[in-house]
This record gives sequence, structure tokens and C-alpha cells, in this order.
Amino acid sequence: MTFVVTENCIACKYMDCVEVCPVECFYEGENMLVIHPDQCIDCGICEPECPASAIRPDTEVGLHVWADLNRHYSSLWPRIHQKRRPLANADTMNGAAAKISMFSKNPGEGG
Repeated sequence: MTFVVTENCIACKYMDCVEVCPVECFYEGENMLVIHPDQCIDCGICEPECPASAIRPDTEVGLHVWADLNRHYSSLWPRIHQKRRPLANADTMNGAAAKISMFSKNPGEGG
């Protein structure tokens, strides 16, 4: 088992998870984060820290698409080591429907 970042992170990108991750397995895109599945140690510390409830165990039904997305983009985007501010409209976008249409393939700043 590993953890994956799911749709509700898109357009929010809260970074509370980055701050608590003991192995720094988060990677940053322009408008969301992903977890590198081979680096995640399955500790689960990040899951309750996410204000958007966007981090889920990959064993949940229907998350294979998000597991694939996390795997793919964690190999392309820069690793993030420290928490920064979420996106400007994060509180408004938290819980919005159909956020996949807003997904950006562009990398974030990393760091």
C-alpha cells in the first residue's frame, strides 16, 4: 500500500502534507502535489494533515487512475521539501466538483 494525492488537491495545493512527510516523497506540479509511490513508506502521517482530504490510501476502490497519475508526474515534477502557501483560491476551490478539468501538467517550483 501507498498513499496517493487525488482530485481535490487540484487548484488548492495545500502543503501541510509536505511539512510532516518523513521521507520527502512529495512532488510539485503547477496546481497540485503528487506522491512518489516507491518513496512513500506508508506511514499515513500525511493523510490527516491534508485540509482538502485529498490524500487517500491507494487500496481504496477507484483510485488506480490517481495512483497512475501520481507515479507518472512524480517522475517529471520537482521534489518539494518545505511547506509554502497554498494557491490563492485554495479555500474557495476546496471541495469544488470536476477539478480534473483544471489539472495542469506543468511542473511547480519545487524546493
